[in-house]
Amino acid sequence: MKAMICGGTGFIGTALTAYWLQAGHDIVVVGRRVPANAASHPRLQYRTWEELSIDPGPAEGSDILVNLAGSSLSQRWSSSGKERIMNSRIETVSAASQLIGRLNVKPKAVIQASAVAIYGTSLTDTFDESSPPRVMDFPSSVVQAWEEAADRAYPDIRLVKLRTGLVLGSKGGAFPKMKLPYMFGFGGRIGSGRQWMSWIHLSDMVALIDFCAASPNLAGPVNAVAPQPVTNDQFGAAIGSVYHRPHWFPLPSWVLKAALGELSEILLLGQRALPAKLLEHGFVFGFPELHRALEQLKN
Repeated sequence: MKAMICGGTGFIGTALTAYWLQAGHDIVVVGRRVPANAASHPRLQYRTWEELSIDPGPAEGSDILVNLAGSSLSQRWSSSGKERIMNSRIETVSAASQLIGRLNVKPKAVIQASAVAIYGTSLTDTFDESSPPRVMDFPSSVVQAWEEAADRAYPDIRLVKLRTGLVLGSKGGAFPKMKLPYMFGFGGRIGSGRQWMSWIHLSDMVALIDFCAASPNLAGPVNAVAPQPVTNDQFGAAIGSVYHRPHWFPLPSWVLKAALGELSEILLLGQRALPAKLLEHGFVFGFPELHRALEQLKN
């Protein structure tokens, strides 16, 4: 298989690239620039969007395009920050669409990043892929616009929209920062602790992308989350248990709101999403339960 990975130098993209290279696939990593510390491998190429707009040849023959690119939500949600977040997602979808349009043979499928934020937030509801989008805040509005752009951008190609939650890895993403207070003995729930956290281990995230690429009957929204979501309080207690640290020092919501402003919504609100479609298609999670996932990250 040959795959293009847009955003291939990020947290998930780097792990996916390594996974597919180990499986013997050819990879073209596409980004705004070639990283200075780019990994070297005979089956790996790095190309910029600009280079491929001039000569799409290196991307010819790609079976799959995975688009993980987009500016992080973890930045101050000022007017300019919100505009940057929204535009980065729409622009990378457009750039991927234009790249596909230049190819003589189109990829068989596009796997497009999305997020469970599209369901809005709730302490009581459970969401699967049949649940309708609910635009009720900035994250949900971004994700809905992101998915609508993807629906327009990739006509006549199988499209998988990966609705991700919190991706847990030991060397990147949010988890190293989330466990840090526990390492200093000051871990505890955030806000009420009742908000749901839909999470997934990085290795399962990579494996399910591979599964989606290899499953011709899998299309549309796919909740890329583990089958056992937890509350924030349960999540913190699990960190305390695995790392043998106390789970006792609550962080009041007003402190987060004062420090982060609207961005605090990411930590104070959540949704209970389930991977119904993946389970229906036979995907097997390596880490379906949080405690086991955290034990692996500790090693």
